[in-house]
Amino acid sequence: MRAARDRLSGFGVALALIMAGGLVLRLWGFKTGLPFVYNVDEGAHFVPRAIGMFDHTYDPGYFINPPAMTYLFHALFSLRWGGDGVREQFAADPTPVFALARGAVVVLSTVSIGLLAWAAVRLFDRRVALVAAALLAVAFLPVHYAHFALNDAVLVAPVCLALAGAAGILHSGRTRDYLIAGAGLGLAIATKYTAGIVLVPLLAAALLAPGERRLRNLALAGVVAGGAFLALNPYALFSFNAFRSGLGEQSAAAKDGGGKLGLADTNGLTYYLGTLAWGLGIVPALAALGGAVRLGWRDRRTAALLVPVPVLFLLFMGLQDRFFARWLLPIYPFLILLAAWAAVSSFDWLAARIRRGRVPAWSPLVAAAALLGLQGLVYAVHNDRLLTRPDTRESARAWMVDNIPAGAKVVIEPLAPQRWGDRWLKRAGSHYRVLPDGRKRLIRDGIKLEDYPQTLRPDLVSSYTRGGFCWLITGSILYGRPYVTPKRAPFAIKYYEEVKRIATPRYSVSPLEPGAEEPAFSFDDSYNWRPLGYARPGPRIVIYKLHGDRCS
Repeated sequence: MRAARDRLSGFGVALALIMAGGLVLRLWGFKTGLPFVYNVDEGAHFVPRAIGMFDHTYDPGYFINPPAMTYLFHALFSLRWGGDGVREQFAADPTPVFALARGAVVVLSTVSIGLLAWAAVRLFDRRVALVAAALLAVAFLPVHYAHFALNDAVLVAPVCLALAGAAGILHSGRTRDYLIAGAGLGLAIATKYTAGIVLVPLLAAALLAPGERRLRNLALAGVVAGGAFLALNPYALFSFNAFRSGLGEQSAAAKDGGGKLGLADTNGLTYYLGTLAWGLGIVPALAALGGAVRLGWRDRRTAALLVPVPVLFLLFMGLQDRFFARWLLPIYPFLILLAAWAAVSSFDWLAARIRRGRVPAWSPLVAAAALLGLQGLVYAVHNDRLLTRPDTRESARAWMVDNIPAGAKVVIEPLAPQRWGDRWLKRAGSHYRVLPDGRKRLIRDGIKLEDYPQTLRPDLVSSYTRGGFCWLITGSILYGRPYVTPKRAPFAIKYYEEVKRIATPRYSVSPLEPGAEEPAFSFDDSYNWRPLGYARPGPRIVIYKLHGDRCS
């Protein structure tokens, strides 16, 4: 009895240390960029909408993303500042507001480590649980997105909760496990719609569970899932037409008949498989594949819970026209469990063939964790160091403050939030750009980032100088896109060549190490800064002084 308590105590201490390490990796650099928010989704979705709820009802009026995160942030802001207080703080300095929201993401992302360990204990044993927890604690993609007020890293927690419930159903069939799985499912969908994939292990577990009350318990799980979803997204029912419209927009955005400009990959399946090599790690990805095959041979019941989800999700997401590595995070817990089990069982097999007494009992566990987690740890630490350094856009803005008079007419590409350029744009005058469909947009309000390169043409440069716009600020997250997919923006390359012909570059700052060659545009590398050749976050920024007409 005492030995069992000691083992349990040792497991608890080890898991606590792993979670503490994961917490440090997620906190390190979590204020990156502030007071400016350079991630477009972070600046547009949850935080500003949470603040906006103080001015109207709790109806988000927006369902492209489910509002669970919006409600969470709204509650935190209400407790910390109140409605008037948070609006004043956000207007004066948004840093504390975004820091609080990001801190909540850090905590929930760290909690997911413990929930995954719980699922692993129920499916396998404590050793697999510790290895799985260690891998989730250091894997690059979960760590990176835990730094931002987005739902990507947070959704891992309810997915793990649902998985733990399904594991309990598989082995005991108890009603409470159905309730746990249902709660996890509802919370996951309320966090991100694609996380609904965790319905699959719930159904598989119910099909294979012992007992005779499966249908009743499954119905209870459905009721709990629906209740959890509606508790965090009540206006999906009260504003059903808007909810349905938001789902349609989300679906259309993922499958838009051409993908995002600059997305060179045309096959989503190969793209997502490639992202696993760095988002999760090469060794863990291969171990997950081997674990799926071996588990299917040794334990088909557990395999039925873990293997179908990654396969189905990869096939579904791979058929979309847009694909981003972070969209794969709902299946990371499944892949991590398969990889951890494969590694632990393999090292057990190896240790058994070495003469007893030469191999400590804990060595397979340490070896498995080190093998799976080393790559992620290296890249996570590298990325965290970058996030503590000034973004290239901060350096460019500092140069502009010192060298471009306030109120000067400046053309700024949509590579930073509006307030980043307010020193110049608030007195920049009325300068319109005519879009291909005949509509006009004011440059100071910015053209939508998605549309911008496709609106470019060479004659715009001379229109800038005629209007007295003598400075142009451009960045690689925009000018790099047409060079990757030139047919999608046929005149953009000519535009940038015209800029180089008649303008003088006055300042340039690169996120890469000195002397490193600028790579071709990549959505992942341009926004995640994973490669070890990066020295700081942000795009390459070039500031040009235009000549001719009123800029002579």
